[in-house]
Amino acid sequence: MIGIGRYGNCYGKRGDRPMIKTYFYNHSEQRMEHDVNLEELDRLLQSPDDLLWIDLYDVGGDELQYVAKLFNFHPLAIEDCLHISPRAKVDRYDNYYFFVVHALRYNEESDDEITTMELNIFLGPNYLVTIHRHQLKPIGRLASICLKSTEYMNKGADYLLYSIVDGITDEYFPVMDRLSIRVDELEDEMFDQELEEIIDEFLALKRTLILIRRVILPQRRIFSYTNGQFMFPVQEENLPYFIDLADHLERLTDSTETFRDLVNGALETYSSFATAKTNEIMRILTIISTIVLPLSFVTGVFGMNVVIPYAETRWALWAILAMMLVMTGGMLLWFKRRGWL
Repeated sequence: MIGIGRYGNCYGKRGDRPMIKTYFYNHSEQRMEHDVNLEELDRLLQSPDDLLWIDLYDVGGDELQYVAKLFNFHPLAIEDCLHISPRAKVDRYDNYYFFVVHALRYNEESDDEITTMELNIFLGPNYLVTIHRHQLKPIGRLASICLKSTEYMNKGADYLLYSIVDGITDEYFPVMDRLSIRVDELEDEMFDQELEEIIDEFLALKRTLILIRRVILPQRRIFSYTNGQFMFPVQEENLPYFIDLADHLERLTDSTETFRDLVNGALETYSSFATAKTNEIMRILTIISTIVLPLSFVTGVFGMNVVIPYAETRWALWAILAMMLVMTGGMLLWFKRRGWL
């Protein structure tokens, strides 16, 4: 047996800090217990009104297999816990549901601006098991409250699931707010920066939005309210909470779509601007070439090693220069009348 009782209730590194935390809501006595003995699982799950929450943080295979054996979790679900799943999902088993959701960590200064953190959840009739490799603030916040309060444990396992996923979802909004500011900044600065720099900025922002969209869209489908029901059982009194969660995910999806359209539109605008700027430069160079061409012809003719009439006279050079100036002025006047200047 793995000594659950020796684990405390805070996060830490393997070997010197806890890996497994347990929280038990005793409905009959209206109180919370923690560090319960999982060998007494049958007693803990005997009453449908009680609720057991087991949180496994950065556990190894032995701890995971131990908990899986206690609850008779399917090997495929355990395999998903041991490997990174890129997409959120929900799988239905005989007497429980298995969820994969993702939290986001945003670091604008890092090469990888967005990092996804996976959370695996087993939802049973009166228990919840959460498994994650990274520290998750929503989990830590709920855990600290559950040490001394029944606030999140006295409304059923589905409400605890909602509280966790809603906490993760709420952390998406500051990320989206920051991305909104970045889009506005890039739109204001894109005509003042170098081409390569602004393109790199836009492409990095576009990659970030694609990753966020890849995280949010599957979670929206999981928690969507379709045909008057969810994909998993929800108590009637908890329906408003999950409907609100679905609305939040819908808003986030709309925001990602909006930002993606803004970035694509800004890229197209900048591309058109760069093309117009290039065309303007080519137009000026073409006019210069057109003016220089006849002048080169004149200088080439008078520079030939043959006898040219009046070449020895004093005014020959000035006459040639005057002719070249007249030709240049005439072409410039003609270009201006045609609207090319």
